[in-house]
Amino acid sequence: MTIKVTSIVHGAISIVNAVATGFGSAMGISLNVKVEIISKKGSGLIFQKDGGSLMIKKIIYDVLQSKYINNNQLLININSEIPSGLGLKSSSAVSNAVALACNSLTNKEISDEFVLNSAIDASLYAKTTITGAYDDSTACYYGGFVSTDNYKRKIWKRENSPTDISAVIFLPNNKKRGDVTRLKLLSDIYLEAFQLAYSGQYWKAMTLNGVLTSSLLSNSYTITRMCLENGALAASISGNGPAVAAIVRESEVQKIKSVLSNLDGRVIISRTNNQKASTVREVG
Repeated sequence: MTIKVTSIVHGAISIVNAVATGFGSAMGISLNVKVEIISKKGSGLIFQKDGGSLMIKKIIYDVLQSKYINNNQLLININSEIPSGLGLKSSSAVSNAVALACNSLTNKEISDEFVLNSAIDASLYAKTTITGAYDDSTACYYGGFVSTDNYKRKIWKRENSPTDISAVIFLPNNKKRGDVTRLKLLSDIYLEAFQLAYSGQYWKAMTLNGVLTSSLLSNSYTITRMCLENGALAASISGNGPAVAAIVRESEVQKIKSVLSNLDGRVIISRTNNQKASTVREVG
């Protein structure tokens, strides 16, 4: 028997970085990760592209366990629209998508909590996250706005984001990141930013997060300021950077894209996303 599962999980951008306090907020965007796993007679894992990282293998073995893998050959294909290592939650989206696909292989009913915990446990094991990134994982998985307690893995608030805006994202060619432990120096102000997000003042929270994170990670605030000067509703370093995301009304997208296109890097545009992660299971 051959089973094919396909999962799709979207990316996200930061509203409030959780490293300082453990409390974070994020918003889903439409860039996505697609994972396809074909299970057939045989044994072992075959990655059709690069993707056999420690985190991914940990998820597969935790969700499916050795007995299943020893009795089935898995062909795994991971395709991502999300640039990795830049703060756009690529790791969270990929880990969610792999966990969701693996869960779908052996279960007709999907446990969202199990999928999220499997992905986060593997991310912590592989040291791709400091806090567990529950805010990033849930924003990728459920879409919309989320405000979370990362250490307790609890969603404090989740709601849909507006659909008449886009994220204009600048990816600098210089991919250097600062010392993220420095974010804790202003933990009290990060907590105020989180409280703004929790109260629904997402753009204020995001812009405050941008000021704090830029200053503490020694990244230039110039790009963020340029976005705000040209009509962005909010702008901030996303995650630990170096990507900068600006939330923009549709009428201002091309203007801000044009401004950022003159800088040393590239610009991508993504709509917001409110769709939950999905999976399709086919048996042949």
